[in-house]
Amino acid sequence: MIPVKSTEEQRASYTQAIIDRWNSATRDQVRRGRTWYPKAHEFAAEIAAGNTHKGAGVLAALSANKSWSENCRLARKAFYEGSASGHFFDAISKANRIMAGMDPAEVLPMNIKTGCFYVCIAQPDHPETVVIDRHAHDIAVREIYGQRERGLGALGRYNTLADCYRLAAHRLGELPSTVQAVTWVAHLERR
Repeated sequence: MIPVKSTEEQRASYTQAIIDRWNSATRDQVRRGRTWYPKAHEFAAEIAAGNTHKGAGVLAALSANKSWSENCRLARKAFYEGSASGHFFDAISKANRIMAGMDPAEVLPMNIKTGCFYVCIAQPDHPETVVIDRHAHDIAVREIYGQRERGLGALGRYNTLADCYRLAAHRLGELPSTVQAVTWVAHLERR
């Protein structure tokens, strides 16, 4: 696990790793990464009959430890059936409260991955929000952790990596969410 309070040297290393992964992306990976959140935004509107915030909230609530395709399947099914299923109780409860009309920002933990995922889907052009998931972590530390604990529930650790993605985005002239999405695509498709 990375330290909760990283040194400047560690932060510089994480930031450079993110930039290096960005630079390793093919043109096609950059194109798909750039459109990832806008397409997720469209999907959120589609499944929630035009209520993008509700759709984004349910997607985020059901995202933990799920592939994007499984996440989409569970969210679509929840709206179709009128209640969420197929996940652990906390995720189902949050999704159902959002579908019942609660503001996702009041239901989701807004300072870590799930809340940030909601914001990035609901507002793909948000200037600061970035999702730090297991892949974003592994990119920054240049190591595939597999099933090992990353400790991203610790705000200091999460915020360190989020700040590194923001700095990388600033240096690249991109939105933090775009950098995260492009590097995510390149990381998943690494050679």
